[in-house]
Order: sequence, then C-alpha cells, then structure tokens
Amino acid sequence: MLVIIGATPEGKKELLGLAAGMRESAQSWKELLVDLKARGLVLAPEIAVGDGALGFWKALDEAFPSTRHQRCWVHKTLNVLDKLPKALQSAAHKDLREIWLSESRAAAQTAMDIFAEKFAAKYPKAVDCLTKDRDALLTFFDFPAEHMWTAPWQAFSSR
Repeated sequence: MLVIIGATPEGKKELLGLAAGMRESAQSWKELLVDLKARGLVLAPEIAVGDGALGFWKALDEAFPSTRHQRCWVHKTLNVLDKLPKALQSAAHKDLREIWLSESRAAAQTAMDIFAEKFAAKYPKAVDCLTKDRDALLTFFDFPAEHMWTAPWQAFSSR
C-alpha cells in the first residue's frame, strides 16, 4: 500500500491518498500523486518527507517539482545503526539524535561531522549511509520552527 499523509495548518494529520502499488515504482507513486491533483490538491506541498524509496522521489519531482525533499530520520537512523555492531548502537543512536535535535543547520552539520569523525575509520558504510543524504536530512532547517509542528520525518510522509 502506498500512503500519503498531509498536515493541516493547525498541525492535524490527514490521510490524503491511499493506493495499492509497488513501493519502489515511480509509476505507482505518480498515479497516486496525479490522483491527489485531480481531487483538488492545487498547491504543491512545501516539503515532503519519506524514506529512500526512489520511486516516490522521482514521481514527486514530476508531479510537484517545487516540493523540497526531507529524508525520514527514523528510516535513516535505522539504516545507519544497522551498519554498526550492536554494542555501539545505543551510543550511535544518541549521536544521531544530536543531529536532528540541533538548534540550527550549522549545529546539525557540526554534529554530523562529529559522528563521521567518530565512526569513519572502522565503520565507513555507516558514515556513508548518513552523509550521502546530508542535504535531504537537513532540509527542515530551512523552514520556520513553527511550520515543523512535529518531528521532521512526519510533515508529509510517503509511508
């Protein structure tokens, strides 16, 4: 199932679209996004949040080219932790939280650099998993705090 959840200006979550489809299929996502437009979604979302499903991002760029991308911190955290030994996961999880809980983009970038320095020598796959999506992980810092009524991975989700 493909699910798109939106948020009202008051921060209330609403189900916008639901369809059977292939998660990695750009065509499946495009059909759902075109359906949203046909049902009256005339303004492009400011920001979309989703995991690494490439089909979603490709379809989003076609349907709403002005919508900014924000990678889901829940999914990214799980993916990064999966590349570390169990014994390090708790400490690494705390370090990852420091990134998205930062007060500013600059502080988040510094926290990400610290994470990279700490783990790069022994766990380059974990560091690459995090840093390859640096810009899309920090998009929410470009918006006023009051616009991000919830965690940065839930504003307009592809899951």
